[in-house]
Amino acid sequence: MRNPIVPFLILAAILLAEWYGYQAVRTASQHLSPGTRRGIAAAYWVVSLSLWGLAFWAGSTRQSGNTVMKSYLMSLPLLLLAGKLLIFVPLLLEDLTRLARWAVSSATRPAGVEGDAIPRSEFLAKLALGIGAIPFAALLWGMVKGATDYQVRRVTLRFPNLPPAFDGFKVVQISDLHTGSFSSTEPLQRAVEMINKQGADLVLMTGDLVNNRATEVEPHIPALSQIKSELPIFSSLGNHDYGDYVQWESMTHKVENLERLKRNHASMGWTLLNDTSHTITRGTDKIAVLGIQNSSSHLNFPTYGNLPKAHAASGDAPFKILLSHDPSYWESNILEYPDIDLTLSGHTHGMQFGVNLPFLKWSPVQYVYKQWAGLYEQGRQKLYVNTGLGYLGYPGRVGFLPEITLFELRRA
Repeated sequence: MRNPIVPFLILAAILLAEWYGYQAVRTASQHLSPGTRRGIAAAYWVVSLSLWGLAFWAGSTRQSGNTVMKSYLMSLPLLLLAGKLLIFVPLLLEDLTRLARWAVSSATRPAGVEGDAIPRSEFLAKLALGIGAIPFAALLWGMVKGATDYQVRRVTLRFPNLPPAFDGFKVVQISDLHTGSFSSTEPLQRAVEMINKQGADLVLMTGDLVNNRATEVEPHIPALSQIKSELPIFSSLGNHDYGDYVQWESMTHKVENLERLKRNHASMGWTLLNDTSHTITRGTDKIAVLGIQNSSSHLNFPTYGNLPKAHAASGDAPFKILLSHDPSYWESNILEYPDIDLTLSGHTHGMQFGVNLPFLKWSPVQYVYKQWAGLYEQGRQKLYVNTGLGYLGYPGRVGFLPEITLFELRRA
């Protein structure tokens, strides 16, 4: 059950960030003329309140009209808030210091002597504004450029039990396309060209083709149907594919939406693996590709999949790849099947924000998911979490850019 105090804490943080943002602007402009200062103060509150108003309107009417435009409107005040939260920290520390200095001064000065007010530091206010501009600029760049700055990540994986005929086998994984977030078809057309340049033997998609409705992918079907692979393209369902986040007129409409989505997979030439398996053979060697419906160990997400059923369908294949959208399911359930060698997941998006450097990988999502981006290993089994090709909510990406993963499987 959600803690009822949390919304009040969030509101308090927003109000404090707005107030300290205003204080920083007021202090930094204190040497300007009175009329200019009043104009700057008025502009600050007009812009802030207008953006919050537009965001609340967009959020309350998100299921109708231009949902892409509304996602941008909902993101704009959050860009400013990210900067103001960084402004808030140094200025709050300064206020605590000023309060301590005032208390010491009051305790040590003679009785009847008035103390002077301790002014806010103009330097610190300007420094806080400069620091606050960094996340604002980064998040704005993420909307303008990062959202579709597709990256190919090449990963070599070695397995002792990989059949000889599959040594050097190339697999492309894509995930979390969230096609309902795109305002045009050009970005995914460009992504398909990059996928095809990898010359993969096998292409796999690990869920969240849409945000909510099956119709969202339909403008992109001509592009996505052009993905080339020597073998069939296999896909699985993610939590957003079931339409759980829409208030449907009836359960019948929800079921029809999911059936339409399944037909859209088929019309693109993709084979949807819902709790089943497909065997790939090369000569006398074989591997199995399993797929389960969305399954999660987090209480916020339902589990639809049937892993025992999919595993039974894979038979005695000596090497097995599993498509499982939510990585939280790996430790809690998938590791109980030691013959599943490689699990491919998505879902986290790397939270579409963080630091992604060779020597440092950080994102707020790591405090929610233990496995959230990249490669994880336990014994002989491996999990790879793709950070996604699309975006949701915040219409951008910073640090964790949209990813096309190319695996080369090698014998250890």
